[in-house]
Amino acid sequence: MFDILTGAPLQLTLKVSAISVLLQFLVGIPMGLFIAGRSSPLRRIVDILTTLPMIFPPMALGFFLLLLLGKNGLFGAFLLQVFGLRMIFTFWGILFAAFIVGLPFMVKSVQAARRQMDETIVEAAATLGKSPMTILLRVILPNIRGGVITGLLLAFGRSLGEVGISLILGGNIIGRTETLSLAIYNAVFDGDFQLAARLSILLSLLAIAVILLLNGTHYRSFFLNVIHQSRLHMKRFKKS
Repeated sequence: MFDILTGAPLQLTLKVSAISVLLQFLVGIPMGLFIAGRSSPLRRIVDILTTLPMIFPPMALGFFLLLLLGKNGLFGAFLLQVFGLRMIFTFWGILFAAFIVGLPFMVKSVQAARRQMDETIVEAAATLGKSPMTILLRVILPNIRGGVITGLLLAFGRSLGEVGISLILGGNIIGRTETLSLAIYNAVFDGDFQLAARLSILLSLLAIAVILLLNGTHYRSFFLNVIHQSRLHMKRFKKS
């Protein structure tokens, strides 16, 4: 078991998941806030493209991404010529796969949290002359904090178990692009069921940890919301 904990698949999986969560945080918040705005054709298009990885078959999506990101693909050729960055069968392909599959969970959580906000709070801040940046940092983000945390945990959990797109973009190269999920696939394919079982238990423990954190976040957000609402009622009662 110690060899598994110090092995390349686990280290690669945690590294990829950690970096992808950071990217999902930076990209998911503005995208979620944008989609949560008033309906428009552009917002609907962005919403559809963001939701696509949640419902599209992973292998099919991986194939289309392979065509786009390959060295002869539209974006792959550009990245290779301008930045010298090769996406296919490298760490970057694995990272992109984890980022793509987890991003919808982050965006949707932020979008839902923003739409559930009391809009009068934002209107009141604008009436007081607060700048859009101040409203974002001091009003909106604190009120959607629970949605952001939930989105990050869901995105991290989804990135941990990614297989389909990673298999195509990363190539499942042992020692280089073999994540924990792909290591389970390889162990089963080789007939090493004991190794597959140990890896599966490890991945399950990581998933359970995410679920426990997610439940704890929901309970904490619920109690904080109750306390906040109670304070508002007390202030209104005192004014009356």
